[in-house]
Amino acid sequence: MPKLKPHKGARKRFRVTRSGKVLAQSAYTGHLRAAKSAKRKRHLRRGTQLNKPDAQRIKRLLGLR
Repeated sequence: MPKLKPHKGARKRFRVTRSGKVLAQSAYTGHLRAAKSAKRKRHLRRGTQLNKPDAQRIKRLLGLR
């Protein structure tokens, strides 16, 4: 059976650190920025770390493990 290709959509949205953690961009950053406070926008700029079950799903999509 041939190797499976990584999921292109997942590859664009997530990255895996060397220690195996899966990082993603924060939600709620796309539009309506004027209504959000500066503090909220500043914290949304930083990425977020996925929880363990979601991280395992994303790793499978990326062809890891």
